[in-house]
Amino acid sequence: MSHLAPHELLTMLLALATLLGAARALGQVAMWLHQPAVLGEMLAGVLLGPTVLGHFAPQTFAALFPATGPNALALDVITNLSIVLYLLVAGLEVDLSTIWRQGLVALKVGIVSVLVPFLIGGAAAWAAPRLLGRTEGADPLIFTLFFGTAMAISALPVIIKTLFDLDMYRTDLGMVIVSAAVLNDLLGWTVFAIILGMLDAGGQRFSPVVTIALTLLFAGLVLTVGRWLNHRLLPYLQAYTASPSGVLSYAMTMALLGAALTEWIGIHAIFGSFLVGIAIGDSSHLRERTRFIIDQFVSWIFAPVFFASIGLRVNFVDHFHWPLVSSVFAIACVGKLLGATLGARWSGMPRRESWAIGFGMNARGAMEIILGLLALQAGVIDDRLFVAMVVTAIGTSALSGPAMLRVLRHRKPRRLLEAFSQRLFLRDLSARSRREAIHELVIAACQSAGLDADSIEFSAWEREQTAATGIGNGVALPHARVSGLGAPLVAVGLSEAGIDFDAPDGEPAHAIFLILTPREEPNAQLQLASELSRKFRDRRMLDLIVRATNYTEFLAVMKSAAPA
Repeated sequence: MSHLAPHELLTMLLALATLLGAARALGQVAMWLHQPAVLGEMLAGVLLGPTVLGHFAPQTFAALFPATGPNALALDVITNLSIVLYLLVAGLEVDLSTIWRQGLVALKVGIVSVLVPFLIGGAAAWAAPRLLGRTEGADPLIFTLFFGTAMAISALPVIIKTLFDLDMYRTDLGMVIVSAAVLNDLLGWTVFAIILGMLDAGGQRFSPVVTIALTLLFAGLVLTVGRWLNHRLLPYLQAYTASPSGVLSYAMTMALLGAALTEWIGIHAIFGSFLVGIAIGDSSHLRERTRFIIDQFVSWIFAPVFFASIGLRVNFVDHFHWPLVSSVFAIACVGKLLGATLGARWSGMPRRESWAIGFGMNARGAMEIILGLLALQAGVIDDRLFVAMVVTAIGTSALSGPAMLRVLRHRKPRRLLEAFSQRLFLRDLSARSRREAIHELVIAACQSAGLDADSIEFSAWEREQTAATGIGNGVALPHARVSGLGAPLVAVGLSEAGIDFDAPDGEPAHAIFLILTPREEPNAQLQLASELSRKFRDRRMLDLIVRATNYTEFLAVMKSAAPA
């Protein structure tokens, strides 16, 4: 039986330790600079790869990361496992029900934001294939479909992280972006799976037509029967296995089985793990705490190794072609911004919010890098286009958040303290559930402002079902937009026992802020929710709030808090 010799095992352990350590260190630096962690992780690979280490110390690079032999094979296996698990996490973030709950808005934004960049990218690839990096002998149709897909896809994990960083994830705007991005990812990966099925490399078990048919059949079964089975199995796993390790083991096992099945069909393994992630993550029985642990386990261990390994494959200096990078970046931004913004305007959204949706969905991140890597390995694109796609993925991800903040600026921002009122402060909530808490706070707000309690409670609860509004650290921010409301209102309820709002940290909410804003001021909700989120990032803030015995003490704590 073949095995790694002692010196080969030593080399592999040193290589993994170097990759993971450098990737995590630079990833953390990138986060401190308010950039995606993947930027630092890939930079680590560039420094350790042929671009820097291979140029200045080629012998060290060759010894640590040999191009052939058992060590190269072992690293390839580990990086493939990493990408399979990373796509599981990406799938877990997909909530198909958000598309239906957002209704026509999500469908219009999602479809147009895919169609427009796909057509623009496909037309450019068909008209100028050599200029855009098609390899000699690559099928023109496959290259056109690939480039169109690469321009159309969004990076759901990066989008969600950006929205969390901006305190926008639990807002209505955030849910429109997420639901449209879900549709983007689902359509994009399905099309790309079909493209892979068209690549008849000679080693496939089935003809391209049969491969595509089996892929669509597998996707249909996983997203229907698979979702149904997972939804019924998860409560048993949570009740009768160690929590959350039982669900973690189950998710990993099913992801590997799904990946193995799609690899057997003739489609890349990542498509199977992505679909399994959707089937598991779409269940309301999957707790946010469990989802968070799976994400942390993969994103902080496996993902950095994969993204750092990308820098080992290509010399980014030798293959950096400025005109190609500029062209790809421009095509990507124009197509996605135009498509997403037009879709939002078609849905009746205000101009500023429409542009914010466009910039939010323009983040490509890891998804485009993965697409580019698979196309490079399949011989569809050359090294120059791969480097251009990596730069585009990182650049659009870094641009997304700052651009959203800029277009959402208001001349007169709403102030949080102006929305509080003594009549809207409930020191001791009697509620024991989310629905009861929302009902109690809505009644208080409507009695104070003379509003229709039934319609507001319906809107707030419908929004809560779309995505739980627990933000962690014992705080929840349910909200609704109200037609005819003159100014924002924030009803505050404190609960000694705590109420489960399905927060990412698994903690019950002791302070619940019901945010009601005028429908005519779409960004007022963003401003108030963001200010509250920033104030309660420090757990000590909640401790001070729950000690308040009356409205005066509560207001004093809120005013004395550090500026948000």
